[in-house]
Amino acid sequence: MNIGEIARRAGVSRSTVSYVLSGKRSVSEATRQRIQSVIDELDYRPNASARALKEGRTRTLGLVIPPASQRLTDMQLGFVASVVEAAARHDLDVLLSPSGGDHDRSFERIVTGRRVDGVVLMEIRLADDRVTRLTKAGLPFVTIGRTAEPHGMSWIDIDYAGLIARCVQHLADLGHRHVALVNRSAELVAAGYGPSHRALTGFRAAAAERGLTGVEVCSGDDTASGEACMEQLLATHPEVTAVATINEAALPGIQRALTGAGLSVPRDFSVTGVAAQHWAEDFRPPLTAADVPMVEMGAEAVSLLLEIIAAPGAVPRHRLYSPPISLRSSTGPVRGR
Repeated sequence: MNIGEIARRAGVSRSTVSYVLSGKRSVSEATRQRIQSVIDELDYRPNASARALKEGRTRTLGLVIPPASQRLTDMQLGFVASVVEAAARHDLDVLLSPSGGDHDRSFERIVTGRRVDGVVLMEIRLADDRVTRLTKAGLPFVTIGRTAEPHGMSWIDIDYAGLIARCVQHLADLGHRHVALVNRSAELVAAGYGPSHRALTGFRAAAAERGLTGVEVCSGDDTASGEACMEQLLATHPEVTAVATINEAALPGIQRALTGAGLSVPRDFSVTGVAAQHWAEDFRPPLTAADVPMVEMGAEAVSLLLEIIAAPGAVPRHRLYSPPISLRSSTGPVRGR
Protein backbone atom coordinates (compact mmCIF):
# COMPACT_ATOMS: atom_id res chain seq x y z
CA MET A 1 0.00 0.00 0.00
CA ASN A 2 1.27 3.46 -0.90
CA ILE A 3 0.29 7.14 -0.85
CA GLY A 4 -1.10 6.90 -4.39
CA GLU A 5 -3.69 4.29 -3.38
CA ILE A 6 -4.71 6.31 -0.33
CA ALA A 7 -5.16 9.40 -2.53
CA ARG A 8 -7.27 7.47 -5.03
CA ARG A 9 -9.60 6.06 -2.39
CA ALA A 10 -9.91 9.39 -0.56
CA GLY A 11 -10.51 11.29 -3.80
CA VAL A 12 -7.61 13.73 -3.24
CA SER A 13 -4.21 14.37 -4.73
CA ARG A 14 -1.04 12.61 -3.62
CA SER A 15 0.33 15.92 -2.37
CA THR A 16 -2.67 16.38 -0.08
CA VAL A 17 -2.02 12.97 1.46
CA SER A 18 1.61 13.95 1.93
CA TYR A 19 0.56 17.15 3.66
CA VAL A 20 -1.56 15.19 6.11
CA LEU A 21 1.25 12.71 6.84
CA SER A 22 3.98 15.31 7.19
CA GLY A 23 2.01 18.16 8.71
CA LYS A 24 3.91 20.55 6.45
CA ARG A 25 0.74 22.36 5.31
CA SER A 26 -2.71 22.80 6.76
CA VAL A 27 -5.55 20.74 5.29
CA SER A 28 -9.24 21.20 6.01
CA GLU A 29 -10.50 19.09 8.87
CA ALA A 30 -13.04 17.29 6.65
CA THR A 31 -10.34 16.34 4.14
CA ARG A 32 -7.94 15.30 6.89
CA GLN A 33 -10.57 13.06 8.47
CA ARG A 34 -11.42 11.49 5.11
CA ILE A 35 -7.79 10.68 4.46
CA GLN A 36 -7.30 9.41 8.01
CA SER A 37 -10.30 7.09 7.62
CA VAL A 38 -8.72 5.52 4.52
CA ILE A 39 -5.39 5.19 6.35
CA ASP A 40 -7.08 3.46 9.28
CA GLU A 41 -9.11 1.21 6.97
CA LEU A 42 -6.02 0.11 5.06
CA ASP A 43 -3.92 -0.12 8.26
CA TYR A 44 -1.30 1.98 6.51
CA ARG A 45 2.02 2.52 8.26
CA PRO A 46 4.33 5.20 6.86
CA ASN A 47 7.80 3.96 6.05
CA ALA A 48 10.91 5.32 7.69
CA SER A 49 11.30 8.07 5.10
CA ALA A 50 7.76 9.27 5.65
CA ARG A 51 8.21 9.24 9.42
CA ALA A 52 11.41 11.20 9.06
CA LEU A 53 9.65 13.74 6.84
CA LYS A 54 6.91 14.18 9.41
CA GLU A 55 9.39 14.58 12.25
CA GLY A 56 11.64 16.89 10.26
CA ARG A 57 14.56 14.54 10.87
CA THR A 58 16.62 12.04 8.92
CA ARG A 59 16.63 9.41 11.69
CA THR A 60 20.31 8.96 10.85
CA LEU A 61 23.36 9.70 12.97
CA GLY A 62 26.79 10.43 11.57
CA LEU A 63 29.83 8.63 12.97
CA VAL A 64 33.07 10.33 11.96
CA ILE A 65 35.96 7.87 12.02
CA PRO A 66 39.69 8.08 11.22
CA PRO A 67 40.68 8.01 7.50
CA ALA A 68 39.62 4.84 5.70
CA SER A 69 43.16 4.47 4.35
CA GLN A 70 44.34 3.70 7.88
CA ARG A 71 43.59 0.36 9.48
CA LEU A 72 41.30 0.94 12.44
CA THR A 73 42.53 -0.43 15.72
CA ASP A 74 40.48 -3.01 17.54
CA MET A 75 39.43 -0.41 20.10
CA GLN A 76 38.31 1.97 17.36
CA LEU A 77 36.29 -0.81 15.73
CA GLY A 78 34.78 -1.56 19.12
CA PHE A 79 33.58 2.01 19.47
CA VAL A 80 32.13 1.91 15.93
CA ALA A 81 30.23 -1.30 16.70
CA SER A 82 28.95 0.02 20.04
CA VAL A 83 27.63 3.25 18.48
CA VAL A 84 25.93 1.37 15.62
CA GLU A 85 24.31 -1.10 18.03
CA ALA A 86 23.13 1.65 20.36
CA ALA A 87 21.64 3.61 17.45
CA ALA A 88 19.84 0.50 16.19
CA ARG A 89 18.13 0.14 19.57
CA HIS A 90 16.62 3.58 18.93
CA ASP A 91 15.61 2.59 15.37
CA LEU A 92 18.25 4.90 13.91
CA ASP A 93 20.69 4.39 11.06
CA VAL A 94 24.38 5.35 11.20
CA LEU A 95 26.29 6.98 8.36
CA LEU A 96 30.03 6.34 8.62
CA SER A 97 32.28 9.09 7.34
CA PRO A 98 36.09 9.24 7.40
CA SER A 99 37.83 12.50 8.14
CA GLY A 100 41.32 13.91 7.79
CA GLY A 101 43.63 14.30 4.83
CA ASP A 102 41.91 13.51 1.56
CA HIS A 103 38.64 12.83 3.37
CA ASP A 104 37.86 16.37 4.49
CA ARG A 105 35.25 16.68 1.74
CA SER A 106 33.39 13.69 3.15
CA PHE A 107 33.28 15.33 6.57
CA GLU A 108 32.14 18.61 5.03
CA ARG A 109 29.25 16.83 3.28
CA ILE A 110 28.15 15.50 6.66
CA VAL A 111 28.21 19.02 8.08
CA THR A 112 26.59 20.94 5.24
CA GLY A 113 24.38 18.32 3.63
CA ARG A 114 22.06 17.88 6.60
CA ARG A 115 22.15 14.16 5.89
CA VAL A 116 22.20 13.37 9.61
CA ASP A 117 20.50 14.63 12.74
CA GLY A 118 23.73 14.70 14.72
CA VAL A 119 27.29 13.42 14.82
CA VAL A 120 29.44 11.25 17.05
CA LEU A 121 33.05 12.31 16.54
CA MET A 122 35.93 9.93 17.36
CA GLU A 123 39.68 10.28 17.88
CA ILE A 124 39.81 13.81 19.23
CA ARG A 125 42.89 16.02 19.20
CA LEU A 126 43.64 18.66 21.82
CA ALA A 127 42.98 21.31 19.16
CA ASP A 128 40.50 19.77 16.73
CA ASP A 129 39.27 21.69 13.68
CA ARG A 130 36.36 19.28 13.29
CA VAL A 131 34.96 20.28 16.68
CA THR A 132 35.25 23.93 15.70
CA ARG A 133 33.49 23.26 12.39
CA LEU A 134 30.58 21.37 13.97
CA THR A 135 30.15 24.05 16.62
CA LYS A 136 30.07 26.79 13.99
CA ALA A 137 27.57 24.85 11.87
CA GLY A 138 25.23 24.29 14.82
CA LEU A 139 24.99 20.57 14.10
CA PRO A 140 24.43 18.54 17.30
CA PHE A 141 27.48 16.44 18.17
CA VAL A 142 29.10 14.40 20.91
CA THR A 143 32.77 13.45 21.03
CA ILE A 144 34.44 10.25 22.16
CA GLY A 145 37.47 12.00 23.61
CA ARG A 146 37.83 15.69 24.33
CA THR A 147 39.78 18.76 23.32
CA ALA A 148 42.14 20.67 25.61
CA GLU A 149 39.30 23.08 26.44
CA PRO A 150 36.08 21.06 26.12
CA HIS A 151 33.80 23.64 27.73
CA GLY A 152 30.43 24.01 26.04
CA MET A 153 30.48 20.59 24.37
CA SER A 154 29.21 17.15 25.33
CA TRP A 155 31.78 14.38 25.49
CA ILE A 156 32.74 11.05 26.97
CA ASP A 157 36.32 10.00 27.52
CA ILE A 158 38.70 7.70 29.35
CA ASP A 159 40.87 9.11 32.11
CA TYR A 160 44.14 8.17 30.42
CA ALA A 161 46.20 10.42 32.68
CA GLY A 162 44.75 8.97 35.86
CA LEU A 163 44.80 5.37 34.66
CA ILE A 164 48.40 5.42 33.43
CA ALA A 165 49.41 7.11 36.68
CA ARG A 166 47.77 4.28 38.61
CA CYS A 167 49.57 1.72 36.44
CA VAL A 168 52.90 3.39 37.24
CA GLN A 169 52.06 3.50 40.94
CA HIS A 170 51.22 -0.20 40.82
CA LEU A 171 54.62 -0.92 39.25
CA ALA A 172 56.36 1.24 41.84
CA ASP A 173 54.61 -0.67 44.62
CA LEU A 174 56.13 -3.84 43.13
CA GLY A 175 59.58 -2.32 43.37
CA HIS A 176 60.16 -1.28 39.77
CA ARG A 177 62.42 1.78 39.53
CA HIS A 178 62.92 2.03 35.76
CA VAL A 179 59.69 2.01 33.76
CA ALA A 180 58.65 2.95 30.22
CA LEU A 181 55.50 4.23 28.55
CA VAL A 182 54.70 2.68 25.16
CA ASN A 183 52.51 5.34 23.58
CA ARG A 184 50.67 5.52 20.25
CA SER A 185 52.57 6.55 17.10
CA ALA A 186 54.90 9.54 16.96
CA GLU A 187 52.66 11.01 14.24
CA LEU A 188 49.62 10.97 16.54
CA VAL A 189 51.58 12.51 19.39
CA ALA A 190 52.85 15.26 17.07
CA ALA A 191 49.28 15.89 15.85
CA GLY A 192 48.08 16.52 19.41
CA TYR A 193 46.13 13.27 19.85
CA GLY A 194 44.39 13.66 23.21
CA PRO A 195 44.88 10.20 24.78
CA SER A 196 48.60 10.18 23.94
CA HIS A 197 49.23 13.54 25.57
CA ARG A 198 47.14 12.77 28.63
CA ALA A 199 48.91 9.42 29.05
CA LEU A 200 52.23 11.27 28.93
CA THR A 201 51.02 13.69 31.57
CA GLY A 202 49.94 10.90 33.90
CA PHE A 203 53.11 8.90 33.31
CA ARG A 204 55.43 11.82 34.02
CA ALA A 205 53.52 12.91 37.12
CA ALA A 206 53.45 9.42 38.66
CA ALA A 207 57.10 8.71 37.85
CA ALA A 208 58.15 12.00 39.44
CA GLU A 209 55.96 11.43 42.49
CA ARG A 210 57.45 7.98 43.11
CA GLY A 211 61.01 8.92 42.18
CA LEU A 212 61.16 6.56 39.18
CA THR A 213 63.21 6.85 36.03
CA GLY A 214 60.72 7.06 33.15
CA VAL A 215 61.36 6.35 29.47
CA GLU A 216 58.86 7.40 26.78
CA VAL A 217 58.62 5.59 23.45
CA CYS A 218 56.11 5.51 20.58
CA SER A 219 54.79 2.60 18.54
CA GLY A 220 52.62 2.22 15.49
CA ASP A 221 49.30 0.44 15.86
CA ASP A 222 50.35 -3.04 14.75
CA THR A 223 52.28 -6.10 15.86
CA ALA A 224 55.41 -5.42 13.82
CA SER A 225 55.70 -1.88 15.18
CA GLY A 226 55.19 -3.08 18.74
CA GLU A 227 57.90 -5.69 18.33
CA ALA A 228 60.36 -3.20 16.81
CA CYS A 229 59.59 -0.64 19.52
CA MET A 230 60.14 -3.15 22.32
CA GLU A 231 63.36 -4.50 20.80
CA GLN A 232 64.72 -0.95 20.56
CA LEU A 233 63.66 -0.19 24.13
CA LEU A 234 65.41 -3.28 25.49
CA ALA A 235 68.55 -2.50 23.51
CA THR A 236 68.83 1.14 24.52
CA HIS A 237 67.43 0.93 28.05
CA PRO A 238 68.32 -2.48 29.45
CA GLU A 239 67.64 -1.16 32.96
CA VAL A 240 63.88 -0.91 32.27
CA THR A 241 61.96 -3.70 34.01
CA ALA A 242 58.35 -2.76 33.21
CA VAL A 243 56.17 -0.93 30.70
CA ALA A 244 52.74 0.67 30.76
CA THR A 245 50.94 1.22 27.47
CA ILE A 246 47.80 2.66 25.92
CA ASN A 247 48.63 1.00 22.58
CA GLU A 248 46.76 -2.29 22.71
CA ALA A 249 47.47 -3.00 19.04
CA ALA A 250 51.19 -3.12 19.89
CA LEU A 251 50.72 -5.70 22.67
CA PRO A 252 51.27 -8.83 20.52
CA GLY A 253 54.52 -7.32 19.24
CA ILE A 254 55.61 -6.37 22.77
CA GLN A 255 54.99 -9.94 23.85
CA ARG A 256 56.90 -11.32 20.87
CA ALA A 257 59.92 -9.08 21.56
CA LEU A 258 60.04 -10.06 25.22
CA THR A 259 59.88 -13.74 24.33
CA GLY A 260 62.61 -13.26 21.74
CA ALA A 261 64.80 -11.61 24.35
CA GLY A 262 64.32 -14.58 26.67
CA LEU A 263 62.37 -12.53 29.21
CA SER A 264 59.51 -14.17 31.08
CA VAL A 265 56.45 -12.14 32.10
CA PRO A 266 56.13 -11.31 34.97
CA ARG A 267 59.22 -13.02 36.42
CA ASP A 268 61.67 -10.90 34.42
CA PHE A 269 59.51 -8.09 33.08
CA SER A 270 56.12 -6.59 33.92
CA VAL A 271 53.55 -5.21 31.48
CA THR A 272 50.40 -3.20 32.26
CA GLY A 273 48.25 -0.50 30.69
CA VAL A 274 44.86 0.51 29.32
CA ALA A 275 43.20 -1.88 26.86
CA ALA A 276 39.98 -3.55 25.78
CA GLN A 277 39.21 -6.54 27.98
CA HIS A 278 39.68 -9.21 25.33
CA TRP A 279 43.10 -7.81 24.39
CA ALA A 280 44.10 -7.98 28.04
CA GLU A 281 42.83 -11.52 28.40
CA ASP A 282 44.57 -12.66 25.19
CA PHE A 283 47.95 -11.44 26.42
CA ARG A 284 50.14 -14.19 27.89
CA PRO A 285 49.95 -14.17 30.79
CA PRO A 286 46.72 -12.13 31.03
CA LEU A 287 47.40 -8.40 31.21
CA THR A 288 46.99 -6.35 34.36
CA ALA A 289 45.04 -3.45 32.86
CA ALA A 290 42.25 -0.92 33.05
CA ASP A 291 39.59 -2.48 30.83
CA VAL A 292 37.99 0.05 28.47
CA PRO A 293 34.15 -0.24 28.60
CA MET A 294 33.59 0.31 24.88
CA VAL A 295 29.98 -0.92 24.73
CA GLU A 296 28.90 1.29 27.62
CA MET A 297 30.74 4.31 26.22
CA GLY A 298 29.24 3.95 22.74
CA ALA A 299 25.76 3.65 24.19
CA GLU A 300 26.26 6.73 26.35
CA ALA A 301 27.57 8.74 23.39
CA VAL A 302 24.38 7.96 21.45
CA SER A 303 22.21 8.73 24.47
CA LEU A 304 23.90 12.10 24.97
CA LEU A 305 23.53 12.94 21.29
CA LEU A 306 19.82 12.13 21.30
CA GLU A 307 19.38 14.45 24.29
CA ILE A 308 21.03 17.29 22.37
CA ILE A 309 18.95 16.63 19.26
CA ALA A 310 15.73 16.66 21.30
CA ALA A 311 16.72 19.73 23.34
CA PRO A 312 19.34 21.81 21.49
CA GLY A 313 19.57 24.35 24.29
CA ALA A 314 20.26 21.82 27.04
CA VAL A 315 23.33 22.21 29.23
CA PRO A 316 26.21 20.12 27.79
CA ARG A 317 27.02 16.97 29.74
CA HIS A 318 30.08 14.77 29.89
CA ARG A 319 31.48 11.69 31.59
CA LEU A 320 35.06 10.69 32.30
CA TYR A 321 35.43 6.93 32.66
CA SER A 322 38.01 5.63 35.12
CA PRO A 323 37.64 1.84 35.28
CA PRO A 324 39.53 -0.07 37.98
CA ILE A 325 42.86 -1.73 37.24
CA SER A 326 42.12 -5.45 36.86
CA LEU A 327 44.98 -7.29 38.53
CA ARG A 328 45.81 -10.27 36.35
CA SER A 329 49.15 -12.02 35.89
CA SER A 330 51.42 -9.77 33.82
CA THR A 331 52.90 -7.76 36.70
CA GLY A 332 55.10 -8.96 39.52
CA PRO A 333 57.86 -7.91 41.90
CA VAL A 334 61.04 -6.61 40.29
CA ARG A 335 64.07 -8.88 40.21
CA GLY A 336 67.59 -8.30 38.99
CA ARG A 337 68.58 -9.28 35.50
